[in-house]
Amino acid sequence: MNDDQVRRGWDEAAGSWARMVRAGYDTYRLLYNNPAFFEFVGDLEGQLVLDAGCGEGYNTRLFAQAGARMVGVDLAPQMIGEARAEEEREPLGIRYEVASVSDLRMFSDASFDAVVSTMALMDCDDYEGAVREFSRVLRPGGLLAFNICHPCFIFSDSQWEYDQQGRVLGLRIPPYFDRKPQGISWRFGAAPPEEPGEPFNVVYFYRTLCEYLNPLCENGFRLERVLEPRPSEEACQSDPRLRKHQLIPQTLCIRARRHAT
Repeated sequence: MNDDQVRRGWDEAAGSWARMVRAGYDTYRLLYNNPAFFEFVGDLEGQLVLDAGCGEGYNTRLFAQAGARMVGVDLAPQMIGEARAEEEREPLGIRYEVASVSDLRMFSDASFDAVVSTMALMDCDDYEGAVREFSRVLRPGGLLAFNICHPCFIFSDSQWEYDQQGRVLGLRIPPYFDRKPQGISWRFGAAPPEEPGEPFNVVYFYRTLCEYLNPLCENGFRLERVLEPRPSEEACQSDPRLRKHQLIPQTLCIRARRHAT
């Protein structure tokens, strides 16, 4: 599986994805991942920031509304089309470009203050190439922050186990090493059954924790902090599906800094 398959999957999903995200059906993003990630990243006001794998631009817009000067890139032209249409409707000064996160040749060396990526790099064929490009386009001392599905726990064939009262006991995971990329099909669980649109058929690239962290060390980054967020009790009350992630995290957040010299 490669970038072409990734592109096709997200291009086909773009219209339904944009509609459902903007309708508020991505409750994992709204209640769990975004609150944790935006606090984790910190203040980017006034900084020139690249959103790598921006999709239809939902989070790109949030960063812009918080004062960052945003550029978004995504592999899927249809996703960028959705993002540009929203920028035209409500201008925030965001520039969107079609590009793979592992090929950012349109940007010069040391041109960004920060690179962020939200729940996208597990969909990237060449993660090591992406890290090299992030290092190249970041200014010395620049921030890289991203979140991903937790590589130790979240597999398409993981199985949650429950007791007789329906309480979560734990998660049974398949073999961790030597997992292969695979196509997955899913919908937003919070979307009503009558919501039109086919399931999203996309590609997921399984990597170990080492395969995510070591390329950072090898490409001029100093790891600053990691976070395995737990949903709040309030979030779990709003969407009870989140309660299992009070036991086992769904996501991993990583923050690193490009060496100053």
